[in-house]
Amino acid sequence: MAQASRARVTVGGLVLVTALATVLPPSAVAADALPGVKPTTETPAVYDDEAGGNADADDPAIWRNPAAPDRSLVVATVKEGGLRVYDLDGREVQSVPAPKAPGSDDAPGRFNNVDLVHRMKVGSGVSDLAVTSDRGRDRLRIYRIDGGNPGAPLTDVTDPSAPAIFSSSQEEINEQRTAYGLATWTDPSSGRSYAVVSQRERTALSLLELTAGAGGMVSYRKVRTLALPSEFRLPNGRSWTPCGEPGELPQVEGMVVDPANGTLYAGQEDVGIWRVDADLEGTPKLIDKVREYGIPGTYDEATEECVPGTDPGYGGTSLSADVEGLTLLKQKDGDGYLLASSQGDNSFAAYDRELGDDNEYEGGFRVTAASATLDGTEESDGAAVLNEPLGSKYPHGLLVVQDGDDKPGEPGRDATNFKFVDLKRVLDALDD
Repeated sequence: MAQASRARVTVGGLVLVTALATVLPPSAVAADALPGVKPTTETPAVYDDEAGGNADADDPAIWRNPAAPDRSLVVATVKEGGLRVYDLDGREVQSVPAPKAPGSDDAPGRFNNVDLVHRMKVGSGVSDLAVTSDRGRDRLRIYRIDGGNPGAPLTDVTDPSAPAIFSSSQEEINEQRTAYGLATWTDPSSGRSYAVVSQRERTALSLLELTAGAGGMVSYRKVRTLALPSEFRLPNGRSWTPCGEPGELPQVEGMVVDPANGTLYAGQEDVGIWRVDADLEGTPKLIDKVREYGIPGTYDEATEECVPGTDPGYGGTSLSADVEGLTLLKQKDGDGYLLASSQGDNSFAAYDRELGDDNEYEGGFRVTAASATLDGTEESDGAAVLNEPLGSKYPHGLLVVQDGDDKPGEPGRDATNFKFVDLKRVLDALDD
């Protein structure tokens, strides 16, 4: 287990616990030395250009069909391309467009992250829902999942009056400091369902309660907001803020909630992984930092890149910025892993799920090429894992990860997609 000293940082009256100096645990190794797992299949490439509908693969969620596990589905965001629904062979079964811009000068819909809510009371019955953050319109979009309709399993049930989350006007929405990362959870004591949503280019997290309305529609109401820090006190006494474009703060995207204890894990991309109560009323704790933590940087307007300074050695050992997709691998005995995409070195880090072990780092893996036409993953954004049998195709469960550079692709076009990995391969790699 990694050993770390701690410091208390006060930001806007909120006391935050951060790890300052970490000793390299024996299991932390360079990314190229991590075990590789090969995907079994992939989804069709999408292209982020006009011909491709400005589609850019980002975040997946896995829906298990309880009546027919072989007919389970993967629901995934492709930004301005909306949502795609895939079967377990990676074939597209439905394409759901993002909303159009309300005006010619306004931002169109842009679906960023997606998560699921199971058995929410809607109308006269209960429904499974796919909830997505619409960065373009600063709202949630909600879709009912119908496994009995294989050609069009998603139906939009978003209440037309659903409000903007972080913006007070269309002008603010157009600035795109809007809904970004997303994680859903249901409180077992009350049965109420929630979404935690992060704000693009800001550190804010907002807790929204999902609400059922007339005619089977679903909306939401804001419960509270929490801001994570943007400035950190280093052991040398200096203050550090991750380098970014002028006016941008270190944002959160990848998030997941452990339903067993109501714990939210939030990946602040250039900082590390935070742990906090999912109701946003506890004290956030930084459980791991990116390797780049504490490195000063200067933004170069000409190249639109940050020029790093000297590394003072305060970073972590298991993650390379950006921290991206977070997902929870649950095991029947209550154990399991928090998985995180370490985008900077094309790997995935695994942490012990149990709070009693302080989310100790357990190892990592890479998703590597299976053949000349089925490549691995690079610059991975979203990820989703389900440790339940999915029929004959994935009897041990499934991991789905975004590939930020699908190959071979078409020359001159930016191609992305999703890779499907047999979960047994991942568990075997982590057990090695």
